[in-house]
Amino acid sequence: MIEFKYDTQLLIEGKNLDENKIHDYFIENFKGDCLLAVGDDELIKIHFHTNEPWKVLEYCASLVEIYDIVIEDMDRQSRGLKG
Repeated sequence: MIEFKYDTQLLIEGKNLDENKIHDYFIENFKGDCLLAVGDDELIKIHFHTNEPWKVLEYCASLVEIYDIVIEDMDRQSRGLKG
C-alpha cells in the first residue's frame, strides 16, 4: 500500500514567487513526500505526493494563478486500474 496516494502536479504563475518559501510552507503544513518546487520568480512547478491534494490546490491558488493541474491516484495505478 502506498502511504501517500495522490501524485499532485501543477504550475504556479505570478510575480515575485519564492520557491524556497513555497517549499518550506509545504514541509511545515502538508503531509506527504517527493516534494519538488522548482522554477523562478514567475513560474514554479510543483510535484508532491499527498493524501489531501485539495489542500495543495487551495494553498497554491491563494498565491496566484494555477494551471496544468494533474492529480493521479498512484494506488489505483499500481493495481493496474485505469481511470
